[in-house]
Amino acid sequence: MANRDLWGLLSRYGVVLLAILILLVLPLSLGIFRLGLLAKYLSLAFCAVGIVLIWGYGGILSLGQGVFFGLGSYMMAMFLKLERAAEADSSTSALSTFFGQAGLPDFMSWNSVEALPWWWEPFHHVWFTITAILILPPLLAFILAYVNFRRRVGEVYFSIITLSLSAIMAIVIVGQQGYTGGINGITDFKTFMGIDLDQDNAKIVMYYITAGLLIACVLVGQFILRSRLGKVLVAIRDREDRVRFSGYDPALFKAFIFAVAALFSSIGGAMFTMQIGLASPSLVGIVPSIEMVIYAAVGGRLSLVGAVYGSLLVGYGKTFFSENFVQYWLYMIGALFIVIVMFLPGGLASLMEKLRPGKSAKNAQAPIANELKPETR
Repeated sequence: MANRDLWGLLSRYGVVLLAILILLVLPLSLGIFRLGLLAKYLSLAFCAVGIVLIWGYGGILSLGQGVFFGLGSYMMAMFLKLERAAEADSSTSALSTFFGQAGLPDFMSWNSVEALPWWWEPFHHVWFTITAILILPPLLAFILAYVNFRRRVGEVYFSIITLSLSAIMAIVIVGQQGYTGGINGITDFKTFMGIDLDQDNAKIVMYYITAGLLIACVLVGQFILRSRLGKVLVAIRDREDRVRFSGYDPALFKAFIFAVAALFSSIGGAMFTMQIGLASPSLVGIVPSIEMVIYAAVGGRLSLVGAVYGSLLVGYGKTFFSENFVQYWLYMIGALFIVIVMFLPGGLASLMEKLRPGKSAKNAQAPIANELKPETR
């Protein structure tokens, strides 16, 4: 009975345990370099949490979350780059002054752009940048999703559309080198509102902000799933026609949850850029978008908390294998994913159900159905 109570507490307070782990245990046990890597993993976990909402509970497999991650990343990079260009002693400022174009980002000077584009101008202001990061990606996602779902475009066709969107965005960014930095992306910025991001204290603060925002996103996701909206969403996933006959508009619900996932991805992208120091087309293409789905699949596509653990596991695996097996690390990451999918189709989250005392073999083989109940009550 004591063991069952322990497992019950672990399931009920999963978010609390996650918060203790990433806000207390790991920061106190890791050096500044490893803490920076952990912050990178957590930034990607925003996307995984959103994918759990849209894929696990909404039945919408998006292969284009890199688009929204990239939008958040690039909008933050634009603000940081303009701030860097305005610094009197920066190399960016010196280069633009040499070409007689003070205040212009260096890659624009290299590409003979004579004036700052009008759509770059608002990103001189931090308040506009943050507002844009929070509004533009979810608005774009809502419009895209609603138009498609209204026309009953779904399942694999919507996945192809999102996949194509991520490829198009990467091509546009590379092609518009004078305005986006091209294949090199936007780099060489070190401050945020005058704060040196290379300082250890700044990195620690940024880590805690990232971890805190991620916990907030998980809580928002749980709130949505436990609300009436979450119940309707699951009903749409299982029997969309029946929900439509009941008077609901499935397109509206699915578009809304897709926009929420885009918001999470955009926040993750902005935090990623502030900590890693770049915005690159390699973050928005097909490969990173599929990797984000892998994070959610490894953690468990029906568990918001599991998605975070999945992101940490895959991220740590990539670092560990690349440091110790330089030539074979990609194969090892692929093998890790295959093993988990084969033996844990419900991801890491289903492992708890399988190990739970008194769990019958029949129930252990159906982790998805069992996991759905606690988060939709």
